[in-house]
Amino acid sequence: MQYITPLAPAYAEVFLLCMVCVILLLDLFLSDEQRGITYALTLATLGGCFLLTGYSGSAGEPYTFSGMFVADLMANVLKLGIYIAVAMMLVYSQTYIRARGMFRGEFFVLTLTAMLGMMVMASANHLLTLYLGLELLSLSLYAMVALQRDSAVATEAAMKYFVLGALASGMLLYGMSMLYGATGSLELTRMAGVIDGGVADNTLLVFALVFIVAGLGFKLGAVPFHMWVPDVYQGAPTAVTLLIGSAPKLAAFAFVMRILVSGLGADHLVEQWQWMLIIMAVASLAIGNVTAIAQTNLKRMLAYSTISHMGFLLLGVLSGSSEGYASAMFYVAVYVLMNLGTFGMILLLSRAGFEAENIDDFKGLNQRSPWYAFIMLLLMLSMAGVPPVVGFYAKLSVLWAVIDAGFLWLAVIAVLFSLIGAFYYLRIVKLMYFDAPLDAAPIAPGAGMRWVLSANGIAILLFGVLPGPLMTLCEYSIALSLQ
Repeated sequence: MQYITPLAPAYAEVFLLCMVCVILLLDLFLSDEQRGITYALTLATLGGCFLLTGYSGSAGEPYTFSGMFVADLMANVLKLGIYIAVAMMLVYSQTYIRARGMFRGEFFVLTLTAMLGMMVMASANHLLTLYLGLELLSLSLYAMVALQRDSAVATEAAMKYFVLGALASGMLLYGMSMLYGATGSLELTRMAGVIDGGVADNTLLVFALVFIVAGLGFKLGAVPFHMWVPDVYQGAPTAVTLLIGSAPKLAAFAFVMRILVSGLGADHLVEQWQWMLIIMAVASLAIGNVTAIAQTNLKRMLAYSTISHMGFLLLGVLSGSSEGYASAMFYVAVYVLMNLGTFGMILLLSRAGFEAENIDDFKGLNQRSPWYAFIMLLLMLSMAGVPPVVGFYAKLSVLWAVIDAGFLWLAVIAVLFSLIGAFYYLRIVKLMYFDAPLDAAPIAPGAGMRWVLSANGIAILLFGVLPGPLMTLCEYSIALSLQ
């Protein structure tokens, strides 16, 4: 391969790694009152990564590191989404982590390190690169969940996350070793060529597929590998839960696309993993939506909501068409935007010594602040898939892809469970508008959180009315990545 500038596709990752070192060293010399400098540098790092990723998209040859790393349009679009999601998470979390003694360099460095893992996953064209990115992300998140060392609940959640995460990583490694044994290569494009040529051992490939899909199911939080999601969502500090439930989903989508579609996209293998994903998708929709109804803790309810949404994401992928992949990419982008806003509302109502994580904490929100109640209304309607907000179009696009793939019965099941799921979202709306508030404390967020949260709510409505540009971008990036 000819390279114009060998490192150009990875400029953003190199810059981020350098800035992590700078922030880590600088933070040693700052007092608690000066930690705003660390926060500002972290946001500036995200801005620099955003610009460098935009540059790498126009730098010619997208491959580097002997073909192990690719900065194609899909990777760049997902990375831009990751930067925006992480920046919004930091703005939403600023007041929360200050009040809980977590406004330290460790929080910001671990956030950036996790983001580096997501970026590597998005651009991986090699099994080793995929695994490196996945472990960099996972290890950073384990540490962040346990960052409140005096909290027994957070420590327990971190231990559960670590043990089950290690098990899933072992499954992935075992599946990858089988793929190498069957194809003789770790590079995804070469692997796909060997499989298409009919040279690989088909029995070994199917066994490898089972382990890999199991590992992917854990990282997505899909049933039956969902056991960690409710406990980690509830036990982790809300700021960390917000990170776990947002940007990593974009990286997980990239992981699924790289390994299942780019590496294992041969027709006879698609039929194999298609049925595995069908089982996981239906089970996720059923257990996620039904179990969420019984929850009184909002973070736990949103955990089961995440499980059901991952079922919809899998529906788009299992369709096996470029339209289905584009609808899944659109869905995961919309889901991240919705999750950011919902957890942002939890952080908005939280204060020192008080976690607004119970459903009853949203009672009478309209009487306390009509504007924030309206934003939460838009978020809940979007989660439920009610027009005209963007969640409706996201679910509709996935359902059309599933029907086009010949799975009409699967679309009917998805609609039925979505109707069940609408109950627990609309219950929040009822509490906000028809119940008396339990807490009369004023809602006074900082200017940054006020503007970003308002923009988040407006974007949910705007993308619902005008979904075309974002959907076109997803379709175009998927089409180019599949060439």
